Amino acid sequence: MRIFDPHIHMTSRTTDDYEAMHAAGVRALVEPAFWLGQPRTSVGSFTDYFDALVGWERFRASQFGIAHHCTIALNPKEANDPRCTEVLEVLPRYLAKDGVVAVGEVGFDSMTVEEEKAFVRQLELAVEFELPAMVHTPHRDKEQGTRRTLELVADSGLAPGMVVVDHLNEVTVDQVDQAGCWMGFSIYPDTKMDEHRMVAILQRRGLDRVLVNSAADWGRSDPLKTAKTGAAMLEAGFSEDDVDRVLWRNPVEFFGQSGRLLLDDEGAATDASATFEGNSILRGSRD
Repeated sequence: MRIFDPHIHMTSRTTDDYEAMHAAGVRALVEPAFWLGQPRTSVGSFTDYFDALVGWERFRASQFGIAHHCTIALNPKEANDPRCTEVLEVLPRYLAKDGVVAVGEVGFDSMTVEEEKAFVRQLELAVEFELPAMVHTPHRDKEQGTRRTLELVADSGLAPGMVVVDHLNEVTVDQVDQAGCWMGFSIYPDTKMDEHRMVAILQRRGLDRVLVNSAADWGRSDPLKTAKTGAAMLEAGFSEDDVDRVLWRNPVEFFGQSGRLLLDDEGAATDASATFEGNSILRGSRD
C-alpha cells in the first residue's frame, strides 16, 4: 500500500511518527500552514514558521524517505487577530516557492467578517498564482459554513476542480460534490470522521474527487489513520487498485495541478548524518 497523506501537520509530530508512517506505506505528504495552538503575535513568527515548512521540515521528512510538500496561508482562526493580518502581504513570496502546492488552509473557523475577508483575498492569490486551494470548514455551523464557502469559491473565479473542501462529513459531502470541488475527509480517533464511516461514504458515492487525510497535529490524532482507512477499505471489499486510487493517485492528481510535486525521490531515505543549516536528526555521534 502506497500512501500520500494530503493533510498532516508534521511540525507537531516526532521522528517516531515519521518512521511509523514510512513503515505503513506513506511516501508523500502535504503539510498545510495552520494554527499552532499558542497565539502568534507578529508577522515574523509566521515567516519563521513558513521558512521551516519549506526548509527544515522538508529536510526532516526526506530523512525517512517521505516527500514533503506544504501549503501556505493565513489560517482562519488567526485571521481574526489584527496583529496577524499583515501576513497576507508576505504570502506572495512564499506562494512562488518550490514544493508549495496550494494556498491553505483558508476558509472559516467561526464565520466572522474578518475570516471572510482573509478567505476572499487568499482565493484571489490562488487564482493569481494558479495554485489549488485547501479550504477549512468550521467546526461549528458546518453546514452553513460549507454553503458560504462554496458561494465564495464560485465568486472567486477559481475552478471548482482546483479546490478541496476539507473536514467534511455525511452532512456536508453532497453539497461539495454537487459544486464539483474535491472532497476532503479528516480521519480522527474520536471526532470528525472515522475509517468505517469513510468506507460507507466511499461505498455510497464512489472514489472520484476524494482525498482522505489524517490531519494529525498537536492534539489527539493519529498519523496512521490513512493506512487504517486503506485496511478498512480492503476489509469492506474494495480492491487494492481502489485503495491506491484514493490514497495515492487522487492526491497526486489534485496537487499535481500546482506543477510542483516533488515525487522523484519518494521512498528513498537520505543519509541520516546529513545536515540542514548545521542540524541533523541525530542526537550524539555514531560509533
